[in-house]
Amino acid sequence: MKLVIIDYGMGNIKSVSSAFKYLGVNQIMISNRYEDIKSADKLLLPGVGSFVKAMNQINKMELHKILDEVVLDDKKPILGICLGMQLLCKSSEEDGGAIGLEYIDAECKKFSIENLKVPHVGFNQVRINTNAKLYEGFHAINDFYFTHSYRLQSNNDINQSICHYGEEFIASYEKDNIVGTQFHPELSQTNGLNLLKNFIEKF
Repeated sequence: MKLVIIDYGMGNIKSVSSAFKYLGVNQIMISNRYEDIKSADKLLLPGVGSFVKAMNQINKMELHKILDEVVLDDKKPILGICLGMQLLCKSSEEDGGAIGLEYIDAECKKFSIENLKVPHVGFNQVRINTNAKLYEGFHAINDFYFTHSYRLQSNNDINQSICHYGEEFIASYEKDNIVGTQFHPELSQTNGLNLLKNFIEKF
């Protein structure tokens, strides 16, 4: 299996690459080239930092055009992690707001609870959606590692799993070949590795 980690200059690539290597993925490439992304079996969109800066980078490199083709037309499985998960969605209000890749009908908003400590950092419980292939073999509630300041919301059925930090937010979603986790599976010990294994095997 060939996994391509999409390189747009913002992402925790080393740790997630190591996690997939540990799981036995024998071909991992970090690239933003059309030929590499087109030939991938699965894609990973990492991300740490600002939504606006990330989308500016993606648009500047014309990666959105490549991703439209391979994700929407070719239906290649893609996993977005943390900021990467947010970028696959409609928009974010961070830094004045920006439009995302618009594959998932959901929006990123700031935590609205007054005096809530932000960013949300550390392990927290996720109430899983039993229809989600990502969580096959999991218990109903599982711990994963988070670090983020904006939360995802949607009124649509995107097989979302839920976390509570002052208020409920979407911890993960799964729609056809498009999957996202707000938490970092590569930093979530056994639960995270099992989730990545399901991404490899179930999509």
